Formats: sequence, structure tokens, C-alpha cells
Amino acid sequence: MEIYVVKEADTVDKIAGRFGINVESVIYDNQLVYPYELAIGQALLIDNGETREDKRSGVFRGFAYPFISKYVLNETLPSLSELAVFSYGFTGEGNLIYPKLDDEFMIEAAKNYRALPILTLTPFDESGRFSNELISEVINNGQAVTNLINQLVDIMTSKGFEGIDIDFEYIKAEDREAFVEFVRQVTLAMHEVGFTVSVDLAPKTSADQPGLLYEGKDYRALGEIADSVLVMTYEWGYTYGPPMAVAPINKVRQVLDYAVTEIFSEKINMGIPNYGYDWPLPFVQGTTKAKTIGNVEAVRIAIENNVVIEFDKTAMSPYFRYMDNGVEHEVWFEDARSIQAKLELIYEYNLRGASYWQIMQLFINNWLLIDYNFSVVKNEI
Repeated sequence: MEIYVVKEADTVDKIAGRFGINVESVIYDNQLVYPYELAIGQALLIDNGETREDKRSGVFRGFAYPFISKYVLNETLPSLSELAVFSYGFTGEGNLIYPKLDDEFMIEAAKNYRALPILTLTPFDESGRFSNELISEVINNGQAVTNLINQLVDIMTSKGFEGIDIDFEYIKAEDREAFVEFVRQVTLAMHEVGFTVSVDLAPKTSADQPGLLYEGKDYRALGEIADSVLVMTYEWGYTYGPPMAVAPINKVRQVLDYAVTEIFSEKINMGIPNYGYDWPLPFVQGTTKAKTIGNVEAVRIAIENNVVIEFDKTAMSPYFRYMDNGVEHEVWFEDARSIQAKLELIYEYNLRGASYWQIMQLFINNWLLIDYNFSVVKNEI
């Protein structure tokens, strides 16, 4: 498996000939669109059929909504160990709220590919945003917790889920210990019926890091209780923030450096984004809003606007700028180079694996790189 960066005057035919592989392989693996134009600076994954000599096992999870395309799901599941259905919610009384769309086809598909179907639990309010008030109301109410756990066990058993992922964000600092106790109770109940528990953690770099996103998460305590954790190492570049890489490798390292001091590395799944952002310029705090785009879409934008794709070696991320109707835009996304750099961290830090937010758009490069680098853990279901 090689990564080739497109140069001026390159064509798909020339590149395929240079590496002695079929043109069709280059087109499919890199999701090229007829007439197969390329952008200077574009990273192409060249699959020569070999695998990594020091290949190791890894657990890979992908998050998906119930409106995912069945084609995308079936193309992605061979490279996943776990499929996290996003998401189930709850009321202040601890009554479970189901997704609006049917998710049973996802559970069935996951099991067909020997991937564990995971129920994702989120505290969303009526507007669809994380509510720390709802979190506080439930985790400090013993009856609500008991009610929620009982309903979770019932629905997980009846639908065929194999585990639960607790994705609570913006937990109040004063609810830090109550949240740990909530996770403890959920874990005890789930283990009794043979289910696993994972917890999602904001990307902290120290135990006492200030900020609403961080103060309510006790890395050490939660890492001891849960079977695994997702360290959400993405969203440095985000919808309302200034243009930058979504998951710059230097920032990801800082988070992992801290995480492995508090949690056994074999329990940690590193978060990897499967998307990019397109910002209109100039950036104005509080006004500018970036558009979420797919990684393949980002390359198409570069091609259509005849611009060169650059690569930031500090962030290990691709980016470019282009003009649209007199407005300059800046785009940051993921490509084969940035994904490979992230996968190398799993080796370096001896992590459990990686979790992808999210798998709604097919990115074949990503799954080919996983299959090249790892023996994906599959499960007897």
C-alpha cells in the first residue's frame, strides 16, 4: 500500500502504469469521478495487494444514524468491529426515547458482518442539543436512573444490541462524581446481562483542565469502570471556529499523552473524523459558519476550481483555498496521508483502536488503510 501525491501532468493512466496496477483499481479505491480528473497535491492510495508486516489486531467502531445508505453501510462494515447506532435519548424521568427511524436493519447488518451493534445514549433536549440540565436531573435522581437502566436492558435485549455507548457532553463540574456513579450503575447492570459499556470523553490534556466540556469528566475513574473509552480527538476545526484541521496530529498527541497516564491504553479508542469543513473568508467570530463536507467531496471542490491541495506537516492534514462568486473559501479535510498518520498513533500508544465520527459518507481510502494496517477484530455473535 503506497500513497502517491499527484503532480502536474499526471493522469490516472500514467499513475496506474507507473505502479503496474489496473486503472480501475486506482479509480475505485480513490472514488474518482469520470472523466477522472486529478488535483495537483491530491493523495492517491495505491493498493498493490500487500499488507503490513507488523500487522496487529485493532477494534474499530463507526457511528451512524438510521438514515445511513444501506450501500454505504455494507461497504463499511467489513472494516468495523462495532457499529454504534446514533442515538437513543431519555426524559427527565428516565424514560427512554427511541430514534425516529427504524434501526433494526443496522443491527442485522452489523451482525451479518460480525460487528457488535452498540446503542448510543445521548442527553439531547427538544432542539437536538446536548443538555447538561437533563443530565443533572437524571443522574441525581435514583429512581430515574433505575428506570432508565431497566428500559435500556429491555430494549437492548429485545433488539439484539451487544453494548452501550454513553455519550454525555458538557457535564457540569458539580455533577462530576454523580456521573461517575451513574456510569458505575449502568456498567454493573449491563455486565449482569453480558453487555459491554463504553464512555465518550472530551479531549482533555490535564486533569484540572477548565471549561464546561472538560470539568465533568473524570478520566481515571471512568476509565477504571468502563470496558472502553472513546477519546474524542477531533473538532479543533469546527463549524463556528476559525479555519484549521479538524484533528491536527500535534493536538491529538497532546490529548493521548495525557489520556494514557490516566487510563490503560488498551481501553482507549482514538476518535477519527470522517469529514471536513469549508469556511467562507474572512472568518468573523460569532458570524462565520463552516459547511460540513465529505473527504471525497473536498477533493472534487479542488478539482472543479483548479486549485492545488496543500499539506500541513505539523497538523498532518490537507487543505486548500478557492474562490466562489467572489468569496474566498478555506477547506480542511482528511485524506490517505492524514488517516495513515492517525492510524500510526494506535501502534505508537498501543491503543485499543479507533472510533469514527461518522460513517455516513463512504471513504474507501480509510477502510483500505485499516485493512492494510490491522487485523480488524471480529466477534462471534
